[in-house]
Amino acid sequence: MNQPLADAAASTASTTARPTRFRWVVAGLIFLIYTIAAADRANIGVALPFIRKEFAMSNTEAGALLSLFLFAYALAQLPSGFATSRFGVRRIFSGAMILTSVFTGMIGTTTSILGLKIYRFALGLAEGPLPVGIAATINNWFPPHEKGTASGIFLSAVKFGPVIVPPICAVIIAMWGWREIFIFFAVPGIIFSIIWFFLVTNHPSQSKHVSAAELDYITGSATPAQQSAAAVAAHKAAPAWLDKFVRARKLAPLTDSKSVFRSWNVLGCALGYCFQLGISNVLLAWIPTYLLSVKKFSVMNMGFVAAAPWVGAVIGNLLGGLVSDRLLAKRRKPGMMLSALATAGMMYALINSPADPVGYGLLLFATGVLLSFGFSAYMAYPMGVADKKTFPIASSVVNMGGQIGGAIAPLATGMLLDSYGWDYVFAFMAIGSLASFVVLLTIAEPVDA
Repeated sequence: MNQPLADAAASTASTTARPTRFRWVVAGLIFLIYTIAAADRANIGVALPFIRKEFAMSNTEAGALLSLFLFAYALAQLPSGFATSRFGVRRIFSGAMILTSVFTGMIGTTTSILGLKIYRFALGLAEGPLPVGIAATINNWFPPHEKGTASGIFLSAVKFGPVIVPPICAVIIAMWGWREIFIFFAVPGIIFSIIWFFLVTNHPSQSKHVSAAELDYITGSATPAQQSAAAVAAHKAAPAWLDKFVRARKLAPLTDSKSVFRSWNVLGCALGYCFQLGISNVLLAWIPTYLLSVKKFSVMNMGFVAAAPWVGAVIGNLLGGLVSDRLLAKRRKPGMMLSALATAGMMYALINSPADPVGYGLLLFATGVLLSFGFSAYMAYPMGVADKKTFPIASSVVNMGGQIGGAIAPLATGMLLDSYGWDYVFAFMAIGSLASFVVLLTIAEPVDA
């Protein structure tokens, strides 16, 4: 072989052998794209008090408007799971993100309450495939000991969207009006959906950006010497008392859709997520109204204080994923159960909350951290009970359960406000969080061996 050909072959071999880290580029795209998607759903919470000045509606009617998106989002989960399982993520995900942006912009053009309802419902249907697609991408692109961390990155994006929404929306409202909020937020999603389509394949084995060494690492084919310290730590046994408490055991993977729908582990996880996501969505949808109407904050103070729980939620999601992966040997239930108990306590604290913006912001920040500490576990849990083929379906069942709770809770909040008051709303959320803890006690903790 002549020298130029030999050098080219050596260079190719070196590139193939060199371990890339493209999966973390994928994680970064997940964060950016779902931050945009989360902002598209969250911005109506800030706009709602101003929408109600133009379109008169009761608290119950306002709650119904907020819940329309979530009911549609929940309805889209199962079809999205089956479609993703059959056709893969790439096309479905990119198309769904484009439609999400289109219907976000359409909300800003409506001239009637009926139009608002139609566009919010359509937005929920459009955005429905996104979480299933991201969960499937995490399951395919990350090794087991990094899935909790990757799920934490995804769910921190769910909460980072609401961090940026209140201050940005406050500025847009002050300069223009509520309609411009939706037009402004419609643009970035279209751009990033195109980037996703060209960069992220259904499986890392199909990507030209992933080296053979990284593919071996993702699929578990790497030698012990090539494994990271985190991978080694993840294989250490959890404390015996913890495994006994969370009912850790080896579970046969669910291999068909029928077994997924019959699994109490999947259904119980979905029910626990139902209660917790309901609380999250009440805070997302109603806190801006609460700050303006009850606490009497200015629009700018509302913008910054309403972002506080979501700053805490970003930290809680990332921290929960890292603790689950690296300190608890991939045990998912401890974070879920801790969040449920702690959130019940924080709802009681909110009943007796301080009136000044700083004090109330700190309380909401702590609520966000504790509520979201276990959220990444809800995304990672189905990965331990289903195989690669049925995981999108199991994930869609869990997410559908969460979204049903997320849809019911804002509507129930509006009804409680019309008949009672805010103390009853916070008590309602505390009871729901305790119910989540009880349900989580009944499901098993899947382990590798």
